[in-house]
Amino acid sequence: MAAHRGGCGERLENTMEAFENAVAQGAELLELDCRRTRDGAVVLSHDRGLRRQAGLDRDLRDLDYEELPPYKETLEVTFAPGCYSQGRDRRMPRLDEVFARFPHVAVSVEIKDDDDELIQKVAELVRRHDRAAITLWASFNDRILRKCRAAHPGMPYGFSPRRALLVLAMHYLGLLPLLPLGEAALLGPLPGIINRTYFPVPKGILGQALALLADKFIMTKGLLQHLRERDIQVVLWVLNEERDFADAFARGASGVMTDYPGRLRRYLDAHPQP
Repeated sequence: MAAHRGGCGERLENTMEAFENAVAQGAELLELDCRRTRDGAVVLSHDRGLRRQAGLDRDLRDLDYEELPPYKETLEVTFAPGCYSQGRDRRMPRLDEVFARFPHVAVSVEIKDDDDELIQKVAELVRRHDRAAITLWASFNDRILRKCRAAHPGMPYGFSPRRALLVLAMHYLGLLPLLPLGEAALLGPLPGIINRTYFPVPKGILGQALALLADKFIMTKGLLQHLRERDIQVVLWVLNEERDFADAFARGASGVMTDYPGRLRRYLDAHPQP
């Protein structure tokens, strides 16, 4: 079980309360987003601008840590449109607080900005807390991910979208066994949600055709099996419904990333996985 932004469907995203709740539900991986304030604090925030999260039209990088506003009392869940989360904890925490509170829980650190100082600070915190083996570099930007690997080569890292597309192409060319793979994990979307929530496609016949093709040719059982045989964890995101949990595990996913760790806990209790 992986908790997206700490399980932001049940508590406010990226807060200590969210992480506490997720771990209590049995989360084995905490996914979080990192940025840097003006005074160099590494904080957990998905957005650089504070309007959506805190109602303040300011850039996080233009404020010192002590100036950061609290989160709004209610936030919409990105991957569950129309659903909202609340929580008592509205404070934006620092990364070192999470490392100190959960020293034995794996964490996926997504670096949101191409910021050399941010990357170096995260690497330093990982060294200070001696948790390189259970902290994953993650980024949607290939350039950022290369910088992360250079800053701390001992940390495992995930696939960038560019590398994931290369893997997919090599798989269908029959050449994937020849491709060197240094990545430790593939955190990728389940095709079934492409036509829902975060990845809308055109309605009608074209949209249905695109959704069907994506479901048939992306994140297939054969591809996932090959990656797992090479000791690469495959975690599919961001899944919040029982039908999607079942689909992900049927394809052979190592795990599921969710906004609702309690919901996934109940599913796993009823449907134990290897």
